[in-house]
Amino acid sequence: MLDAPDHRTIVSALRDELAKQGLDAFILPRYDAHQAEYVAPHDERLAHVTGFTGSAGMAIVTPDTVAIFVDGRYVVQAANQCADPIFSHHHLHNEPPENWLASAASSDWKIGYDAMHLPPVWYDRFFSALTETCAELVATKTNPVDVVWPDQPAPPMGKIEPFPLQFAGKSAADKISELVSEMRAQGAALLVETQPDNIAWLLNVRGSDVAFNPIPLSFLLVDVSGEVYWFVADRKVNADITDHLPAHVHLLPMEALLTTLTDKAQAGQGVLFDPDFSPEAVRSVLRTKGAKEHAQGGLITLAKARKNQIEVEGLRACHIADGVAWTEFCAWLAHEVPARATSGHPVTEREAEQKILSFRRQQPGFIYESFNTISAAAGNAAMCHYATGPDNQVPISSDGTYLLDSGGQYETGTTDATRSFAFGTHRPEGYDRAYTAVFKAFHAIATLRFPAGTQGHHIDAICRRPLWDLGLDYDHGTGHGIGHRLSVHEHPQRIGKPYNPVDLAPGMILSIEPGYYETDRFGIRIENLFEIVQAEDGFIGFSNLTWIPIQTDMLLLDKLSDAERSWLNSYHAELVQRIGSHLSAKAVSWVSSNCGQII
Repeated sequence: MLDAPDHRTIVSALRDELAKQGLDAFILPRYDAHQAEYVAPHDERLAHVTGFTGSAGMAIVTPDTVAIFVDGRYVVQAANQCADPIFSHHHLHNEPPENWLASAASSDWKIGYDAMHLPPVWYDRFFSALTETCAELVATKTNPVDVVWPDQPAPPMGKIEPFPLQFAGKSAADKISELVSEMRAQGAALLVETQPDNIAWLLNVRGSDVAFNPIPLSFLLVDVSGEVYWFVADRKVNADITDHLPAHVHLLPMEALLTTLTDKAQAGQGVLFDPDFSPEAVRSVLRTKGAKEHAQGGLITLAKARKNQIEVEGLRACHIADGVAWTEFCAWLAHEVPARATSGHPVTEREAEQKILSFRRQQPGFIYESFNTISAAAGNAAMCHYATGPDNQVPISSDGTYLLDSGGQYETGTTDATRSFAFGTHRPEGYDRAYTAVFKAFHAIATLRFPAGTQGHHIDAICRRPLWDLGLDYDHGTGHGIGHRLSVHEHPQRIGKPYNPVDLAPGMILSIEPGYYETDRFGIRIENLFEIVQAEDGFIGFSNLTWIPIQTDMLLLDKLSDAERSWLNSYHAELVQRIGSHLSAKAVSWVSSNCGQII
């Protein structure tokens, strides 16, 4: 067993390196050069320095402290993983990093940042906050974390494979042609794309550089003439890929992005880039060259979000397979938890996590998980992104509660769902009340109809209302986009409290996942994926994709409306109709006994 990293020693070495580079502090985001949620081991710099392994966060290293900033999903996790007094803990939104740094910095401080790892929106926040302090932001020539990380893993070199037209629904040549037409309409000579899932979608390729994400790490530059420059390690590319790509796609090394952009960007010419998901280094090149900045949400991002008919059909198909795996798991869990508890050999969180994976592996088209499964009993479920380890022996109690958030990558799409379970009748006080409110919240938005032009923040409160009525809430978004055999969290569409100026449009796929969490007691979440569809009258709504039973034992039936009862009854009846013929006799029996009509 490897010794745990000595973060005091790592932080001390990093401070020494900062001093050598003439820096007083360093901004260390979770991001890699693609501003991605999931990063390769080579890019786990935040985890290396602090020990925090969540998918979102930031640290600021100063002479006195290492300030950790996370959102509500990771407060408990960060406190556990970064318990040493050398760390101070802050909420990413309630105490923004730039405000904290402005109050901590001296006027003569030079504050370092890696310009490939900080997007323009974050750079601007820090620059604005530090204006009155006179502290200076300094782009480092080399990342100081890399200098003090002697056993840093090598960059990933996963092989790239073609994504066939039968699954993609549109050729790469057609996608590029449409993109170039939009560039012309916006008066842009160049487009810079640094999000690997966007590039994989545009070129109809898939890869294996990052866990759970079938994408190759790469950059892209599109010229309005139609020429495309793909910056990718040549070791990943074989003849199948070069034959698959349109002739006007040119391959270059990843490190050539900035030099090529410098060569091609011209003074006064428009260049499109996404200020949320591009490196500040890209904008710096454009400003040096005097190019006209078209800083806006990515054109490819939006095109990718609106699934074509073939993509939607693929997502529907993989959700049938995923529903079968989930339902087999539900039947197994309902039998094994009480039976094994009686025998003194309880089901563990890790075992349950492996079991849902084994059921998925029996399904046609399954490739691997779409994210690190959250298998959490009792109070562990209050940590929204809890993860088990190989030695996990935490039992699932026959009188307790349990949450499973799990998804899969299939040949034809990506899945993500969450269910909450309870066993026996001795549930924690307040659990049934909260579970009922979560279901009512789920139903409220799943059945919502809204006019064209509606955006996610417009409807978030409709979902939260049943919880707010009880003085309850949850500190995460209500829904996120999902990819087509791509990232399980896809931009730009989402439902949540923060302002997000993206119209919810037909063809987009969204999760709906309200929840409620009580620290050290329990966590509840119900999550399905939905396709956004348009009715004949022009109004828009959600069409369900996920077919997994919703446990009814914990519902306070007297608190449900007739519409909520009817929806749940219809949902389970349609579930049986869609996946019943694919289930084992044991699962069919369990569904018949546990998913019948409620009155």
